[in-house]
Amino acid sequence: MHANFNDREAHTHLPMPIARFCEAAKNEIHEHAKHFDDVKTVYVNDSWLRESFVNGATDTMANYARLYNDDVDEMMSVLVPSACYRKEHYAYGKFTVPQPHGLHTDHSAEDPDGEGEPICIARIETLGTHYITGDYRAHDPETQSMLKALRYWIPVPEGQPEEIFDELLKRKTLETIPVNHVMLMVAGNGSINSQITQHIAARPPDGGLHSAFFQRQYKLG
Repeated sequence: MHANFNDREAHTHLPMPIARFCEAAKNEIHEHAKHFDDVKTVYVNDSWLRESFVNGATDTMANYARLYNDDVDEMMSVLVPSACYRKEHYAYGKFTVPQPHGLHTDHSAEDPDGEGEPICIARIETLGTHYITGDYRAHDPETQSMLKALRYWIPVPEGQPEEIFDELLKRKTLETIPVNHVMLMVAGNGSINSQITQHIAARPPDGGLHSAFFQRQYKLG
């Protein structure tokens, strides 16, 4: 992937960890998230830069987002030299949604013809994201049907999505991204040369959990 990121066989081994948050950073981010009873989502753009660092006082999460950006950009310059920034958002607070978002991929709506693109995500302390392991085209028809249940959150002959979710975790068809790590995955619109990472958010327990995540996506130059 260093020379050519769109290598489908290599993509089947992702996500993979490329960095880990230090103890002090993860603790401060998590404690800051506990100050919020809902989820605050922030999109990184020119207005974010002005509002966070030029015109006003910086906040804890904006500072950590900037540090995350600098460190991840530096790592990506080594791992995938052709990668350059496309977009980013981060979120923090109390996550209370009782069921996960459906199984999904992160697209590149800005570039409909784009293939696979690097994306780096990190979840702090709780609610690690789940993902399909290996080559998802190789699953048998029954498993494909079960994955469809999670993609659209609908019942299928194999059962209800809640039961299927737990079963696929037991089978390790779904694995869990470790918290407090920066994970390299694949975003984009897909092609014969790429496997876009299919993932699903972890379910918070009754009453919710405080957490934070960062997501930074790159295009290929």
